[in-house]
Amino acid sequence: MKTVVKSPGSATVINAIATGYGAAFGIGLYVTAEVELKSSKIICKSDKEVDTSLMELCVKKVFERFDIESGVKVKTYSDLPVASGLSSSSATSNAVTMATVLALSKEYGSEFQIDSYEILNMAIDASLEAGVTITGAFDDASASFFGGLTVTDNMKRKILKSDKMEGQNILIYMPNKKSLTAQSDIGRMKLLAPYVELAFNEALNGDIYKALTLNGFLYCAALEFNPNIALDALNAGAIASGLSGTGPSFVAVVDNKNFDDVLDAWKAYQGNIIHTEVDNEGTKVITK
Repeated sequence: MKTVVKSPGSATVINAIATGYGAAFGIGLYVTAEVELKSSKIICKSDKEVDTSLMELCVKKVFERFDIESGVKVKTYSDLPVASGLSSSSATSNAVTMATVLALSKEYGSEFQIDSYEILNMAIDASLEAGVTITGAFDDASASFFGGLTVTDNMKRKILKSDKMEGQNILIYMPNKKSLTAQSDIGRMKLLAPYVELAFNEALNGDIYKALTLNGFLYCAALEFNPNIALDALNAGAIASGLSGTGPSFVAVVDNKNFDDVLDAWKAYQGNIIHTEVDNEGTKVITK
């Protein structure tokens, strides 16, 4: 029988690459992982055209943790765009790792149960080993795993603050290109450290929207994305708007009153616009 786990992506409040401190919140776009134990080798497939090595590493991390050898079939389904700055890698690693742990627990008993933080850390270790993240993306990964907002020390893998996000509309503008985090210019981003720290302090003090917007403009400068995309959203009435991750996606937090105006502003740009919402639930089991 298949074990199915669904994990949300996340949107950036503070990108942790410059300082090691970050913040993110869960969004209503998901990666769903189906895991089924088999007698043969590890087989990983996705409904997207992606490298499945991350999925395989997640499985291997779980098997190493429990000192077990098994065959397994993993299949992922996603409505979360890849290489977009919306934490598709974190969502994938969280979903596959949790589903593999639960599949083993179902097959072999309660001694294969572990706590949420250990599952999360195994997922991050797999992402680092796969080379899909620079810092380990503890901010993205924890927001994806637990839902809502997490403000984090990525180097220590510590959640400094967590909270539910209010239920605003989330608009995502996606240009017709991809941006791989691991290929971003780290040196240029680290030049931003004193200024990103200011934005981080805003997030830590609870002004999430100001932090998101300031962070977005700073990383637009370092990564050479067009800041007018966020400015146009703000001018149309968005509560906050900025670059998510290392791009190319931009996120806008929008109330119902100004929704149509922000949507119209972004329709002037080539690309796709996604309307979603905050996810406060995080990674969850669909079937055990």
